[in-house]
Amino acid sequence: MTLVVGVDIGNSTTEACVASVGEGRVEYLGTALTRTTGVKGTPDNTQGAVAAVRRALDGRTPDLVLLNEATPVISGLAMETISETIITESTMIGHNPATPGGEGIGVGTTVAIEALASASGPCIVVVPAGWDFDDVAHEINSSSAQVVAAVLAHDDAVLVCNRLATPIPVVDEVGAVEKVPLGMLAAVEVAPPGRTIRTLSDAYGLASVFGLDPEQTRQVSPVARALTGNRSAVVVRTPSGDVTDRRIPVGTLTLTGAGKTQRVDVDAGADEIMSVLSRVQPLDDATGEPGTHVGGMLAQVRDTMTDVTGQPANEIRIRDVLAVDTTVPHEVRGGLAGEIAPERAVALAAMVRTSRSRMQVVADQVAAALGCRAEIGGVEGEMAVRGALTTPGTAVPIAVLDLGGGSTDAALLTHEGSAAVHVAGAGELVTKLIDSELALDDREQAEAVKRHPLAKAESFFHVRHEDGTVQFFREPLPSHVFARVVTMGPEGPAPVRTRHTVDHVRRVRREAKRKVFAVNAVRALRQVAPGGSLRLLEFVVLLGGSALDFEIPELIADALAPHGIVCGIGNVHGTEGPRNAVASGLVDAWSRR
Repeated sequence: MTLVVGVDIGNSTTEACVASVGEGRVEYLGTALTRTTGVKGTPDNTQGAVAAVRRALDGRTPDLVLLNEATPVISGLAMETISETIITESTMIGHNPATPGGEGIGVGTTVAIEALASASGPCIVVVPAGWDFDDVAHEINSSSAQVVAAVLAHDDAVLVCNRLATPIPVVDEVGAVEKVPLGMLAAVEVAPPGRTIRTLSDAYGLASVFGLDPEQTRQVSPVARALTGNRSAVVVRTPSGDVTDRRIPVGTLTLTGAGKTQRVDVDAGADEIMSVLSRVQPLDDATGEPGTHVGGMLAQVRDTMTDVTGQPANEIRIRDVLAVDTTVPHEVRGGLAGEIAPERAVALAAMVRTSRSRMQVVADQVAAALGCRAEIGGVEGEMAVRGALTTPGTAVPIAVLDLGGGSTDAALLTHEGSAAVHVAGAGELVTKLIDSELALDDREQAEAVKRHPLAKAESFFHVRHEDGTVQFFREPLPSHVFARVVTMGPEGPAPVRTRHTVDHVRRVRREAKRKVFAVNAVRALRQVAPGGSLRLLEFVVLLGGSALDFEIPELIADALAPHGIVCGIGNVHGTEGPRNAVASGLVDAWSRR
């Protein structure tokens, strides 16, 4: 009997399967899972592979280690428009404090509270740090000027409003209050509780307030977009200025394959990019126009692979790309509180072809560390389909989708033979989309949003889940989750740093998964299906870590249902669920030699 270990090196995890092979039979003895070390398909994978093998062996000595032929995938974002909008015609504050005071809109001239006694006409009082709320209210009440609004540095809006003879809209917590221009026409708007501002978040509302002509209205439209959804805002019009844009062209993507070359402007959108890609399959390489954003993105992918593999950049080929339409928050320069406006963007995931020799280096290092033979056993997709056949109730012909961190792999096994394909884009790209669209700037939090259902902590003792159900707790929830959108992970509610509603965060999460996994499932299966027709496939088994997600299998099943395909989650060996298919398939393929 030979003790054989199959090792599947993925983008996020490395899996091992130990089996005793001999006399025409295979006895599976155990499995193990560790995090992948280094970029998939590079010598840095050795440490993780050795750790997984040792954990699966549990003290036994292997005769042979079989590694998958790993292809690394690196994904990045290529924006449709990269612009720096500098607002010199208007300065705005839209930081949306939790408790502004009063409501309505006030339009007047900005005046420092120290100069209020000599002011006249409609005034907006600007109060710096150091002023007590009683003193502020007294100054406003005793002033002969018509005070229509106030801007405060401290968190005193409600306290001031409660002491005013005539309520006015008050925006507080303005950290950069000293930068608010004085003597300028300005507008302050505070919406009622539960509402958002209407006038200052509308381009024509700004035009009405400040008397703008059509060209000026076009120029200040970023101000309106940046303030949309806020409960309060301040806009100050400064004298004479222009809106200036510095734009980096997004560029043209050149796709080469099937004996022809096609070019497509990235700003045409994801659908057009994917349509052109389908005409040059299988893809030999992709390049971006020099001096453009997409050119820089693809050059960075090549440079990264050069650093980790040692291959010259001109020898690295991009074998697949996935384009996804998305939006990204873009800071509007000229604001005083970090105002942002949503900009259309195109996210690109690129799969890089590495040489087989790099995986051979991993095999040699594993052999040296474990004191046994090690070799490359086969391509991931073909091995995955063999591992899937250990799922109860499956038989040839069978198709599988291996949903990983960097790539989505499809394979088909029939009595006549097998076919497999890798396409770029999987769990890591979903995480990036969520992180970008929600402006989290925190990969771990974006990962939590991807993996776990959402809820809103409505009190210290209950949350309302995203499906509307309510859950009560015996012990009070931590104070930092109160009134926040939270992820419901195994360790309890964790706050999400966003002002978006539960419904919005849920929509972003589901759309990111649909645009990546549902789209990739269809295009990958078409490449392995007979004649490219999905209707000739009957059963599809989902494998990989992403198949454990609480909603990705449902999204894929919905995408495949119109084609009459039955789709379900694999259960390798009847015990492992959708994991360990490739590692098990490596052992199975070797036993059949």
